[in-house]
Amino acid sequence: MPQFRIADAARLLGVSDDTVRRRVDAGTIPVEADASNRKVIDGAALVAFARDHAHTAPDPSVVQRSARNRLVGLVTSVVTDTVMAQVELQCGPHRVVSLMSSEAVRDLGLEPGVLAVAVIKSTNVVVETPGGNP
Repeated sequence: MPQFRIADAARLLGVSDDTVRRRVDAGTIPVEADASNRKVIDGAALVAFARDHAHTAPDPSVVQRSARNRLVGLVTSVVTDTVMAQVELQCGPHRVVSLMSSEAVRDLGLEPGVLAVAVIKSTNVVVETPGGNP
């Protein structure tokens, strides 16, 4: 299992190094010592912490959908021409960009600062890892 230094774990969690250190000191994130005697966090422990402490904005929609990937966020940018538009949302630490018709942008009232939900349903999801095979 991979191990992450405190600074790397902080970047992955979207918090400061000090926040991770406080969690380590409180015992909510377990640490180990690596071969150089530096504090590291086991990948599985980091996943467990991230899942247990994930907080997203409440989904304002009241309809049921089969799509399970729903990211609530704020519209940060809208670029339109006569036919198409590019809409950017900031959903927590994630930037989501969607291409849609300009008509849809007008109908939905999308503009910077509007609360929106990015609903993602795809039959093709690419998963990448840094570096080569272990």
